Amino acid sequence: MTADDSFGRLDDDDYPAYTMGRAAEMLGTTQGFLRAIGEARLITPLRSAGGHRRYSRYQLRIAARARELVDQGTPIEAACRIVILEDQLEEAQRINAEYRRAGASVDSPPAG
Repeated sequence: MTADDSFGRLDDDDYPAYTMGRAAEMLGTTQGFLRAIGEARLITPLRSAGGHRRYSRYQLRIAARARELVDQGTPIEAACRIVILEDQLEEAQRINAEYRRAGASVDSPPAG
């Protein structure tokens, strides 16, 4: 991989750029919290060649949402389930909007 390839990934939300320590620091939480949400299968960090956990920006956003819920008193397992359901709902709404747009373009009369 060249330096140019690496720079191209800086904008990739799914690129596992953050170590566990850095991710915990960014979220203001502990590494144990990140392990716990991994065990609850909310996020699955990629592993470096040395076996260290690496997190993407997308995973950090999900972890931050789980932390918000836990900070509000929600048990971690329930918080993880809520975040999973919120993510599924958002994806379903996105797909429905695409179908509506596709249907609207089929139903509209041709110009002219």
